[in-house]
Amino acid sequence: MRFSIKPQTMRLHQKTAIITGATSGMGKAMAERFVSEGASVILSGRDELRGRELEKNLTQLGGKAVFIAGDISQIAVNETLVREAIQNFGKLDIVVTNAGKLGLGSVTDISFEEWNETISANLNSVFYLSRFAIPEMQKNGKGVILANSSIAAFKSFPNHAAYCASKAALVALVKEMALDYGPTIRVNTICPGPVDTPLIWDSAKAFDDPDTIVQQTANNTLMKRLGNPEDIASLALFLVSDEASWITGSAYTIDGGILVK
Repeated sequence: MRFSIKPQTMRLHQKTAIITGATSGMGKAMAERFVSEGASVILSGRDELRGRELEKNLTQLGGKAVFIAGDISQIAVNETLVREAIQNFGKLDIVVTNAGKLGLGSVTDISFEEWNETISANLNSVFYLSRFAIPEMQKNGKGVILANSSIAAFKSFPNHAAYCASKAALVALVKEMALDYGPTIRVNTICPGPVDTPLIWDSAKAFDDPDTIVQQTANNTLMKRLGNPEDIASLALFLVSDEASWITGSAYTIDGGILVK
């Protein structure tokens, strides 16, 4: 993505954001869009090579970005992300919890380890990062947390027990945090449907015919296509910006209309 950094007309001018799962897919698209709108961004991910490359590309284009490698299911990694935001950029305005894990398997098939890892990546990590981020936002008197859930919070999929459970719990957690920390901090969640990222291709392995299920899924949307990461980044940008200043405690589906059927 090519962009130019413009002056104070940008929607995230002088804002500092943390984005987890920033090295690919929706997280990468959000990072690029946020930086293009003036934000300074802490990039979080486990793939150091891709993370450093993204950091380099964003800074070469005039943005401010710092990559921090780590597994967000670990408490200390989340504490580090907040500390690095303060040390590098002086404050924290926005947190986007985008990283997650698929964790395929039915209740009787999935291993205890896979279940616990999925819940930790998709749910516990949001609690950990919010726990460290909220006090810093309260110092500013303002902040935004945006969690990336899934339509799996509302719709069941075969052999996705841990994934569906964690995403549904995340929607409830977001509403509870909005209640506890408003009006200072706004907390919302987005619930994407089928988006063309590596996760959807991995998810297809849970079905009998993974070679065709992705195309069938695209055709089942009202828009007759998969979403792309930039679609999700556009919604995320709006929800973390001041344009959404009266929106909190909400879950936004963005799915090409697939839940209508």
